[in-house]
Amino acid sequence: MSTVLPSEKVSKLSGREPIVNDFSITVGTANGSGSQTSNTTLLRALFKMGIPVSGKNLFPSNIQGLPTWYTIRVSKEGYLARREEHEIVVAMNPDSFAQDLKDVTPGGAFFYDDSIRLAINRDDIIVYPMPVKELARVVDVPSRLRNYIANMVYVGVLAQMLQIDLDKIQQALEFHFDGREKPVNLNMTAVRESAKWAAENLEKQDPYILEPMDKTSGFIMTDGNTASAIGAIYGGVQIATWYPITPATSLAEKLNEYLPKLRKDPETGKHTFAVLQAEDELAAIGMAIGAGWSGLRSMTSTSGPGISLMTEFYGLAYAAEIPVVIWDVTRVGPSTGLPTRTSQGDLIMLYFLGHGDTNSIILLPSNPQECFEFGWKAFDLAEHWQSPVLVMSDLDLGMNQWMTRPFEYPDQPMDRGKVLWEEDLEELKGEWARYLDVDGDGIPYRTIPGNRHPHAAYFTRGTGKNEYARYTEDNEVWERMQDRVKMKYQNARKTLPKPVIEISDENCSLGIIAFGSTEPAVVEARDQLLDRHGICSNFMRIRSLPSSDEVREFIERHERNYVVELNRDGQMHQILTVEYPELATRLISVAHLDGLPLTARWVREHILAEEEK
Repeated sequence: MSTVLPSEKVSKLSGREPIVNDFSITVGTANGSGSQTSNTTLLRALFKMGIPVSGKNLFPSNIQGLPTWYTIRVSKEGYLARREEHEIVVAMNPDSFAQDLKDVTPGGAFFYDDSIRLAINRDDIIVYPMPVKELARVVDVPSRLRNYIANMVYVGVLAQMLQIDLDKIQQALEFHFDGREKPVNLNMTAVRESAKWAAENLEKQDPYILEPMDKTSGFIMTDGNTASAIGAIYGGVQIATWYPITPATSLAEKLNEYLPKLRKDPETGKHTFAVLQAEDELAAIGMAIGAGWSGLRSMTSTSGPGISLMTEFYGLAYAAEIPVVIWDVTRVGPSTGLPTRTSQGDLIMLYFLGHGDTNSIILLPSNPQECFEFGWKAFDLAEHWQSPVLVMSDLDLGMNQWMTRPFEYPDQPMDRGKVLWEEDLEELKGEWARYLDVDGDGIPYRTIPGNRHPHAAYFTRGTGKNEYARYTEDNEVWERMQDRVKMKYQNARKTLPKPVIEISDENCSLGIIAFGSTEPAVVEARDQLLDRHGICSNFMRIRSLPSSDEVREFIERHERNYVVELNRDGQMHQILTVEYPELATRLISVAHLDGLPLTARWVREHILAEEEK
């Protein structure tokens, strides 16, 4: 049995006031060592204890062997952004041992595998050796699995030293292994034996401790790619095409996992969907566009390099006005860049995607709940506006585990847009034009294959055409058609997801603008600016482009608007300057890209530096 250490005893042993539920735990291992199971077990156990947590996985793009780190942030206040401080570090990899030792915050705790025979040259931290190999031998598993079980040693040691509920660890393992008794028992044996060893051999000297809370009630834990896939399923996806690429691959994999469970005809037992792995990104989007043209709800998913390859086909869907959904889970570019690091560096590319004059509808989710929402809503928008719809997520949001509100399922019927069926064409006596604006909203009517009316067919073109889809190079017709399409996208602004706006002080002259996964850092930075420096701020998170009137109004009401984003050149800042050139002097770029998620400290310090100018 592990020994429970109440806060008072921790204070007495460490000689310092206990630090409860407010620190970070970083584990350094090697890629491919199986540590993901151990790390997510810790994360979920803390979540089940009612403690707000977030997890960040920093892994290399090589297949196996290079250093990888996993950081769990524990925040009693509910902050989810990455922190730059590492109070507790677990070193399991000799190749990163020196860096791990260096990263420990003064006064912090350093746990390490005692088979690593490297010097520890710091006297300002607490050091805890762990006999990892010895404790791993306690579990009766084949030698090939012993390295995986070894990772559970630090789970057990941390459970004892930080007071993690072992029952919650078991629940987390049951979730991970889908209730399979044998792997759960094997891993729990290692955890319990390691916790017992720590209770008998390690004296608590650091001030860090975990205590149960009730702040995770009403939340779930998931990653953005899983949420996106489930959202697409509830949105009626019928075909998904893809080519493997980090960090978007797991989105398609989750479709393959959940679709067979949720989309099977109850009478025939046949699947009512298709998920196709193409030979490359060009083929993937080509298939998706063909399916969209044929009336199916279709999508593809990729990352920045894939978007580059898909650009010409995107132009075809734009010109021919074919609905299709494209997910871009962004990483660091250009070129191959940093495949396993996060960024918001594709925004400019998406906004101006395609050669010639084009427009883009872009959705910008900030959390898994919105990934789910935009997963189904993107299909409605694509079919309503007869347009490609781009959804831009990122590696941090897509692949990491997040504490999020439960999904809000679609509360409205599917919007299939302006589709003419046999009876409609019969009423029109077959007189219709594929690209004619009948209603004055810029959206024409379409038919889809399967319509048996003799006048349903038309020729789909990416070349110059008139309202009847007939080829023409007439300059006046070309200009008229382009003006209609432009009006369509102007009208689309009114139906896209509105920004989330928080007005904390009506008289505040400082606004902060962000989008996507940078929100947690901004939320925390705003609190720090107010509490530590007395600087008030209002906040707007943009959820779609082209932007709405609410965006303009927010910018207009503030003298200074800091546009915070995770890219080098301030891409949202550039877009807002293009959309509202008369307000450009009110916009200040606060952009940063090092491949890691933004921290509140970075945001706070750079806004302070601008305020002092």
